[in-house]
Formats: sequence, C-alpha cells, structure tokens
Amino acid sequence: MKKNEAAQALGKLGGQARAKNLSDTQLSQIGKQGAKARASKLSAAKRSEIARKAVQARIAKQNQHKLKGGKA
Repeated sequence: MKKNEAAQALGKLGGQARAKNLSDTQLSQIGKQGAKARASKLSAAKRSEIARKAVQARIAKQNQHKLKGGKA
C-alpha cells in the first residue's frame, strides 16, 4: 500500500512546527526515545556494524585534525 504523499508532507510540516515549540531538553529526550526504538529493531550484527563505522569515522576525523596541525 502506497502512502499518501500529501499526508506525508502535511505531517512533516506539523512535526517541524512542533519542534520549534520544544526546548532543547525535550528534543533531546524525543531523540533518545527514537534511538532506543531504532536500536531495538536492529539485529546485534547490524548494531555492531553501525558502531564499527562510527568508530572508523571518529578515527578518520581525528587523523584529519592531526594532519591540519591540530591537537588530538
């Protein structure tokens, strides 16, 4: 079943309007809930793969910073 594109666009606008009225703490809390929900649906192997990619990205960023003469 295909989703109604007009309804999706309207929902997106509502979400953006709601986000403008929320505090940083509230937005953070909602984000944490979303992260937990996403993680619970992922397999252990997929979570591990995502974590591995995150570590590689952090290391690459640190190396780029070192190449530009910054401190680790």
